[in-house]
Amino acid sequence: MSASFSAIATDLKKTVTQAKPLLEELDSTNTAFRPTPKKWSKNEILGHLLDSASNNHQRFVRAALQGELDFPRYEQDSWVELQRFNDLEWKFLVEYWANYNILLAHLIGALPDNALEAPCRIGGNPPVTLAWLAADYVAHLKHHLKQIVGREFETGHPSKA
Repeated sequence: MSASFSAIATDLKKTVTQAKPLLEELDSTNTAFRPTPKKWSKNEILGHLLDSASNNHQRFVRAALQGELDFPRYEQDSWVELQRFNDLEWKFLVEYWANYNILLAHLIGALPDNALEAPCRIGGNPPVTLAWLAADYVAHLKHHLKQIVGREFETGHPSKA
């Protein structure tokens, strides 16, 4: 059985609450540094998490309202390159990311239980449930936060089985 929307929302809110002060401690003069030409900077990773929030916001609402979802694939490298997150201030990115995810935690917690099993297909991949998609969103967020702050966050990554 999948996790409830309430549990996923609580996990997301807890993660944001734990991560925000750690993100705010980072020296903004170094967050735009790319470790290699093909690796994203911390600004770009956080920008990618904003893209993920934006894409998943649409997915969560549309799947809950429609009872299912077919959504295009997210072309992450192209999106990050186009948006030039390194040109934005770290403090702005952190505030925007934290606020957007508090909104998403609220939204996920408000999703009706009858939408838990709504089938979601993204970019031609096999369908997953909306509950799986929401839980995977939080697991993905934690993965990238670890890249930024160098610290683990409790994971609850769902299996595709």
